[in-house]
Amino acid sequence: MMRHIERHRTHRIGWLRAAVLGANDGIVSTASLVLGVAAAGAEAKSILVAGVAGLVAGAMSMAAGEYVSVSSQADTERADLDRERKELQTDPEHELAELTAIYVARGLDPTLAASVATQLTEHDALGAHGRDELGISEVLNARPVQAALASAATFAVGAVLPLLIVFLVPTSALLWAVSGSSLFFLAFLGAVAARAGGASMLQAAARVAFWGALAMALTAGVGAIFGVAV
Repeated sequence: MMRHIERHRTHRIGWLRAAVLGANDGIVSTASLVLGVAAAGAEAKSILVAGVAGLVAGAMSMAAGEYVSVSSQADTERADLDRERKELQTDPEHELAELTAIYVARGLDPTLAASVATQLTEHDALGAHGRDELGISEVLNARPVQAALASAATFAVGAVLPLLIVFLVPTSALLWAVSGSSLFFLAFLGAVAARAGGASMLQAAARVAFWGALAMALTAGVGAIFGVAV
């Protein structure tokens, strides 16, 4: 038997999306929060407390939001599979014809399509219909807990990076240090994520850095305005 040595990146979509989203939000939101408070003229202790509070709140928010979102997807997939299971029990002939038609539409001749549909139905009817009719597979199915944990953990990791700068840099240089290091972290994150997903590293790094810079600039501007007003 010939070994299958091809390596595909599709299986990384679920955890990669959650991980990149979590880390990106952790850096952007915490850095923006730190910059906003610093621009308002707050002391180093207040800036650090705000940053840590943002880390905890953001990680929990990311976990809850991701869990609810992916759970809704999982519920939909489960409902579709339950419906398909009932249809296979009540009208197997129609379901076989439906599966055959799918393979014909993909390029198989009717005779071969009927043979493939019959064999796949005998092997795993629900799996065949879930994969080829509904687009649900073991590789791409929703995993709420995995997505929630990945989002919370990567958010916390991302949020720690600007907080380290707050620890290491004096308040007078905080604005430039946090913004510069955060942009570097964001660009690096975008490049790594693109590399893992097989996309353009330069394009991903530039995209992530641009939106991060915009968020930090707006938040720092708000902090400066309210700092002057107070």
